[in-house]
Amino acid sequence: MDPLLRSAPVAALYDLMLMLDPTAPEERHEEIVRDVRSMIESDGSLIGVHDWGTRRLAYEIDHRREAGYHLFQFEGERPLLERIDQRLKIMDGVLRFRTIRLKAGSPPPPTPDREAPRRREDGAEPTVAASRAAADAPTGGRRPAERQ
Repeated sequence: MDPLLRSAPVAALYDLMLMLDPTAPEERHEEIVRDVRSMIESDGSLIGVHDWGTRRLAYEIDHRREAGYHLFQFEGERPLLERIDQRLKIMDGVLRFRTIRLKAGSPPPPTPDREAPRRREDGAEPTVAASRAAADAPTGGRRPAERQ
């Protein structure tokens, strides 16, 4: 058999984006980042860690408008991915996470701009809940006329 065919499979390259609860203490954020880094280094190869800071979310998650973003780039195999997935699902302080397999030759992650998070007072749109409450408000106590 050809020796190249018998070689061990090459570990795939992944991006892991963590979105951490901004109301959790800073020590908790550091602990989560340390735990993830430790898991990756134990069974894989850590390529890069990027702290993107606290950023505004596209939509509220658990009544939070912002999250602390952390990007991990690493090489690993399926058992490592399963262990990370299992741990992050039960960790307090993790709002969301996503692991994405990268294709060979993928460019490095962009550096996010460091703009200050926008606040509602700055002219941001009202929340979906506020808009929905206004739409569901009674219309002066009269029922709309029924069609015949």
